[in-house]
Amino acid sequence: MGIIKSVNLTKKFGNLSAVDNLNLEINEGEIFGLVGPDGAGKTTTMRLLTGILNPTSGEGWVCDKHIVKDAEPLKENIAYMSQRFGLYEELSVIENINFYADVYGVKKSNRQETIDRLLGFSGLLPFKERFAGKLSGGMKQKLGLACALIHTPRVLFLDEPTNGVDPVSRRDFWNILYDLLKQKVTIFCSTCYLDEAERCTRVGLMHKGKLLRCDFPDKIKKEYNAKTLEEVFITIIKECEKDSN
Repeated sequence: MGIIKSVNLTKKFGNLSAVDNLNLEINEGEIFGLVGPDGAGKTTTMRLLTGILNPTSGEGWVCDKHIVKDAEPLKENIAYMSQRFGLYEELSVIENINFYADVYGVKKSNRQETIDRLLGFSGLLPFKERFAGKLSGGMKQKLGLACALIHTPRVLFLDEPTNGVDPVSRRDFWNILYDLLKQKVTIFCSTCYLDEAERCTRVGLMHKGKLLRCDFPDKIKKEYNAKTLEEVFITIIKECEKDSN
């Protein structure tokens, strides 16, 4: 079984199926991109897989932990960086990282070594005494990532981490993610940027709660004789809308 797996995972809010019978398996060491417009079900999927929401039906496992039965021990193995990650703007960079280290119960005996590594690879070392509220959007995202990684998770969930960030910061952020892959961290990332999805090992195209297609980016483009994933996604959405009418 993959490090992330769901079987008929479903979440309904009233008559709305936010996630509709999701069947997905992600292998360790992958960077998986979940792509779709606002309201597609990306955030709900992440909240289900991280044990924050209980499913209406279906099951899921992350790091061999059941997302409902093992919700608490699951959190020791994962990190979830939501769209509005809870940074404390009145605290400095280093104070924010130490706060999350306390929250995750990181031992002080080896904490400094981890903090130094995170500050180094994120490029935040020169800014460690700066208040988080004074950071640029891109730097706030890097700080959020550093805080999420302080307890060395096996799986990292990122919900549209570069939304609203400038192109240079987006590139830097993705360079950091590639470095994490070398450390055998599995990454599950949602994005509305199709060019970012091209950088993932595999990509899932989601619309109205349904996973419409899941495969390697190049394979999907070849199948649809398209140059970009954006062309593929537009084609698939049009087919989906046509079938529903």
